[in-house]
Amino acid sequence: MSKKEVLISSLILFLLLSFARGQEEKGFPFPIEQYKLKNGLQVILSEDYYLPLVSIVVAYNVGSIHEKPGKEGLAYLLENLMFQGSMNIGRMQHISFIQRIGGELNAATTENKTIFYQTVPSNQLALVLWLESDRMKSLEINTSNVERMKEALIEEIRHRKATDLYLESSIFFDQLLFPNFTHSHPVFGNEASLREITEEDVRIFYSTYYRPNNAVLSITGNIDKKKTLQLIRKYFETIPKGKEITPLPLVKFPEKKSIVNTHQDSLASLPAFFLGYRIAAPYSDDYYPLRIIDYILLHGKTSRLYKRLIKKERIAFDLSGGIEERRELAAFKIFIINSNEIMMERSKKAIFSEINKLKTTLISEKELKKSKNMFKMDYINQYSTYMERSIFLAEEYMAKNNLENFPKELERYLAVTPAEIIGLMNRYFTPKNILLNVKIK
Repeated sequence: MSKKEVLISSLILFLLLSFARGQEEKGFPFPIEQYKLKNGLQVILSEDYYLPLVSIVVAYNVGSIHEKPGKEGLAYLLENLMFQGSMNIGRMQHISFIQRIGGELNAATTENKTIFYQTVPSNQLALVLWLESDRMKSLEINTSNVERMKEALIEEIRHRKATDLYLESSIFFDQLLFPNFTHSHPVFGNEASLREITEEDVRIFYSTYYRPNNAVLSITGNIDKKKTLQLIRKYFETIPKGKEITPLPLVKFPEKKSIVNTHQDSLASLPAFFLGYRIAAPYSDDYYPLRIIDYILLHGKTSRLYKRLIKKERIAFDLSGGIEERRELAAFKIFIINSNEIMMERSKKAIFSEINKLKTTLISEKELKKSKNMFKMDYINQYSTYMERSIFLAEEYMAKNNLENFPKELERYLAVTPAEIIGLMNRYFTPKNILLNVKIK
């Protein structure tokens, strides 16, 4: 057996043992403990001793939905500024510290959260906590750093447009699909808005949202809970609590109304179209069956749309999509690239045909079980490694403000019935609820 095969076998055994052991504890598939510091920092710990590693995630409850008009891209700008130095750490030193000890790190900003994560040898936990706490407490914000990063992000946007020929149309479609500026503008902003962001804008945004009472610290791996909690208190508890953040008002989709819009895009190399349906809010009762519908229609090479459009009729050049969440809103999106406009029309008819089948005919137990099994595999894979588990726990907590219902979450998806599917198909996948954006070469 090769070294690669041995490593893969060891990892599979590790995951199976971790999953089996964790099932015994409080209904969770792995052990967790939660704490809250005096300054409001939420702490989640998950011990696992099978590898000498630890994954640390710091997640902030802030994203593009917190930006004001004319300041698009501010959250993404701040994510990048978090690597430009703080009181005790020089520019880009955070990255070099982690790489020097053989660790890995990254960061991500979405519509409603900003996450920083790293995996390091378990004996380097204190180093990561020091690095994260230092930039939470004393990020270096100055004109030089801000202007340098603005130029870098503007160049990134130009590169995105040059390499993603359907980017502009995707942004245009989101503006049709989502009801307001807050939910519809892209996370990375645009060139004009980035140029308008000032050093003072950055300072206010940072002091408002990058505070311990607006953050979750999630740690998974080979840790001693008592010593880890002592380290967390040492590095984080002295950071002042920020002002209470006024929650953004909840937004609802407008009354159902069909929208068909033709958008010409000179960059598009082939004809393509976006198709969207506004659906139930994340984690509402209707949302669980809708996630399974997503798998029936779109996920994998055995999904209905892939089999028909790509394998059987070969009328689509590319197919992608699925459910997209933006805080309290969710939408079902489909994107199709075709070789010509005739194939584009045939693709539309095929999609509507498959949707109508699900609206009128109960899905077989065999097909439903297959889709549920695929969903279950993907769901469990969200926490199959230390890094993924830390991210998963932080995101779950921020989405629901607790982890109380998590042990039964998967059961809710797997309990979906054929009758629920046919009912929700007729409720949400209606002609009045469709948004269609046709792109023409």
